[in-house]
Amino acid sequence: MENLMHNISLSQFKKIFSDSPHLGLGDEFYIFDANLTEHHKPLAHPCRFDCFMLIYCVNGHIKLNVNLEEYDLKDSMLFMNYPGNIIRVNQLVESEQSDLRYICVMMSRDFVSNLMLDVNKIFTNNKSIMDHPIISLNKSQESLLCEHMSVILKIMKDDTPFKDECVRSVISSVMYFLSGVWAASDFSNENKTEAISNRTRMLVDGFIKLVSEYHTSHRNVGFYADKLCLTPKYLSRVVRDVTGRSAPEWIDAFVILEAKNLLKYSGLAIKEIVYKLSFPNQSVFYKFFKSRTGMTPSEYRHS
Repeated sequence: MENLMHNISLSQFKKIFSDSPHLGLGDEFYIFDANLTEHHKPLAHPCRFDCFMLIYCVNGHIKLNVNLEEYDLKDSMLFMNYPGNIIRVNQLVESEQSDLRYICVMMSRDFVSNLMLDVNKIFTNNKSIMDHPIISLNKSQESLLCEHMSVILKIMKDDTPFKDECVRSVISSVMYFLSGVWAASDFSNENKTEAISNRTRMLVDGFIKLVSEYHTSHRNVGFYADKLCLTPKYLSRVVRDVTGRSAPEWIDAFVILEAKNLLKYSGLAIKEIVYKLSFPNQSVFYKFFKSRTGMTPSEYRHS
């Protein structure tokens, strides 16, 4: 089954913020200084970002979903995204909307793959980044990050030879620095991560990744249990214990995200969406969608 989620590439993100101050290196690397209040609407629906991204909140407060989990992004907080994450801006906190400003660094897959760093160590093995994509920086960390950003901007504004190589070297330093910040952070006070073994965490992460890949064609828990060599009953119990949400609820949530994106962005007829999401007929799809959103597919498409 093809990948149906609405994707936003680095170049598309640049178009959304085309009137914001920015510097870039081709279509591989950009730094934006943006006000989300003016540009948040394209991000109000779930979308998958096909790039690496750092968002540093200078001032303000927004609520956003990352892979169906809600987070707050406030002053002096940093969000790190890796390709494939599903993101949606839920809310701009009204009292601070006019003050919301953030610095965004966007990097393509090719740009990151050519950096002088071990991407697997930073993104794959560092589970704290996967489990906690948003982190608060202390004054020292904030100062060091700003110094790195300042150096990058100075290099990009200059006509020095080997500009690309210089920027890549500094970005490599930033990535290692931030990976260390995440690895050293204490998340033990968050209830959802207490007393969870590495094996259990990896099992649940594996389930979520499988659901992200197969939800358009498989909505039965047994399918995912077979993939993980577990019984459906055991998988369901572990997923609920770790996330507070049952396995079927996770599957349904991904299907609803997919359906919403197809309804808003694809231009496909509803009967075609029914086929792409592997529902037996329109009646089943309508009942499924309305029971979980309170709206029919047609009502949502025109809302």
